[in-house]
Amino acid sequence: MILEEKCGGSVKISDFQTKDVINIVDGKKLGQISDLELDLRQGRIESIVVPNASRFFGLLGGGTEIIIPWKNIIKIGLDVVLVKLDEGRAYHGEESEIVHDYTRSYRA
Repeated sequence: MILEEKCGGSVKISDFQTKDVINIVDGKKLGQISDLELDLRQGRIESIVVPNASRFFGLLGGGTEIIIPWKNIIKIGLDVVLVKLDEGRAYHGEESEIVHDYTRSYRA
């Protein structure tokens, strides 16, 4: 799907960063978009990145990021981005020993 189909028009990167990301499977607010992963060869967005809620404005310690593939974005609205992450796939922070497909560890 292209961007116009998901949001009805063009969107600036800065507009993405002010939107809350909500998982429609469990209704959980995942946070706000901190980054985008781009495929420069294809000229498209591969995924959106949401920092773990335990981080305070990216200033405290290590943690995880939630990596949400573009195909999992259901709708981009005026205030929120609706995504569908399977219930069976966890997206836990450092308290969990297992980091599943949707997470990536990092150090600040």
